[in-house]
Amino acid sequence: MPQAIRVGTRGSALALTQTTTVAENIAGLSGRPYELVRVRTEGDILKGSLSQIGGTGVFVAALRDALLESRCELAVHSLKDLPTLPAPGLTVASVPARADVRDALCARDGLTLATLPDGATVGTGSPRRAAQLRSARPGLNVVDIRGNVDTRLGRVTGLVDGAPGDLDAVVLAAAGLLRLGRQAAITEYIDPAVMLPAPGQGALAVECRIDDADASLRKALESYDDAETRLAVTAERAVLLQLEAGCAAPIGAFASVAGGSLTLEAVVCSLDGRTMIRRTHSAGTVDNVGAAELGMALAEELLAAGAAGIAPLKS
Repeated sequence: MPQAIRVGTRGSALALTQTTTVAENIAGLSGRPYELVRVRTEGDILKGSLSQIGGTGVFVAALRDALLESRCELAVHSLKDLPTLPAPGLTVASVPARADVRDALCARDGLTLATLPDGATVGTGSPRRAAQLRSARPGLNVVDIRGNVDTRLGRVTGLVDGAPGDLDAVVLAAAGLLRLGRQAAITEYIDPAVMLPAPGQGALAVECRIDDADASLRKALESYDDAETRLAVTAERAVLLQLEAGCAAPIGAFASVAGGSLTLEAVVCSLDGRTMIRRTHSAGTVDNVGAAELGMALAEELLAAGAAGIAPLKS
């Protein structure tokens, strides 16, 4: 029996679902069994908003420690949670094909962003979502929330088993809801023209040690990597890196590949949603280096337009 691949994961339902899917695919490609290694991160322990406890990087550090300490061979992250700077000794060896990039509104009574009444209370843990919600619908009461997917859905009046709830709606990543089979809770997929997603949203990252010499595992990871998804997220994350912004900054970015061209759109928002700077760049056939250059160029254009004056950018 070949040695099992130990795959590190957070313990939430979404993390376990994502990691199991990744592990099954890599096991199939490598011909080796797998076992999940549950790791509790700071983000699972600490309370308060993400900006207060250090941004979404708090979901990553403990998994990276587990890799470096050889408690697992792989770690699976939501790519939007991954800091833009690489960790010494580690590499993102695979970025599988991306799921839905959009944000999703889950509201009482089937309401949409346009039909929510003024004064309705909408919950989100993301400054990016909050700012774009306030811009699109200034009359809404946007509040900060924490908790896993089911906890957040349960706070919406009547959305889960007729529960009373204390919110009219929440906004979550569509990809997570779809992976958990919670698509019935979605009352609207929010168009990126209204709400640009977080850089890397909908994508997963499979991280491993740089010096891991297992040939079958390396080959499996290379096969599992999706070239178009990697190009897109490389461009999006380069925007964050060049802006020196953390994962929880009020910044959206979305890149897509079509007809051999890479198109990247990004937005920087003030936290109150009153000011937004949005720009788009395209490039012809590019590799990952070219994708990163595209993202850096767009970030420089955002800075030239005054992005640093309207949003907290320092990570």
